[in-house]
Amino acid sequence: MGQFAESLDGMGEQGRNLVKILIAEDDLTSRRILEAILGKWGYEVVATSDGLGALGVLQRENAPSLAIVDWMMPGMDGVEFCRRIRQTPTHTPTYIIMLTSKGQQDDIVAGLESGANDYVRKPFDREELRARIRVGERVVELQSALAERVKMLEEALAKIKTLHGLLPICCYCKKIRNDQDYWQQIETYIADHSQAEFTHGICPDCIEKHIKGAMRELGK
Repeated sequence: MGQFAESLDGMGEQGRNLVKILIAEDDLTSRRILEAILGKWGYEVVATSDGLGALGVLQRENAPSLAIVDWMMPGMDGVEFCRRIRQTPTHTPTYIIMLTSKGQQDDIVAGLESGANDYVRKPFDREELRARIRVGERVVELQSALAERVKMLEEALAKIKTLHGLLPICCYCKKIRNDQDYWQQIETYIADHSQAEFTHGICPDCIEKHIKGAMRELGK
């Protein structure tokens, strides 16, 4: 019955889009176990044996969006790895889950303050690890959506035309000379260089001068 449930579970994972996860674990056995588990759950796995190698992976194009990093590793440990990766500016920061056998509260705080998003204690429970990875996926999806919105906003702002500098305007007819040295009506020029729209009316002076003046002329 257990094997049947696992096979159904694996079939459910196959329908998901492959999410790439980085593993940084110096213990070969632990690394192989993680690779096998994540592969069975439907993830694409990139594995390294230390923090320096993991750092190099995340600096590549199409780098993994999630990372599972062991705390204790030779050369560059998990804490230093987190500090280094958080110093790299990016629109979509990597979601990092720290694997640690350290259980003291101070150790957990130190790991999170170094830049880890979450932690799992060794030896880890598979379902707990899976749940925490799912949380990471949702966070990454939200970050990606936000980054896309920011990009769209920046592009929209770049397309907005603005008026700036000195405008050459005729002191008689009030036309403005454009960049092509042609004279335009002021409302046409502003419409071409901004998002403003116009609604036309008649000011009191013009009513007196043009409308009432014309009526007086007709009444003579």
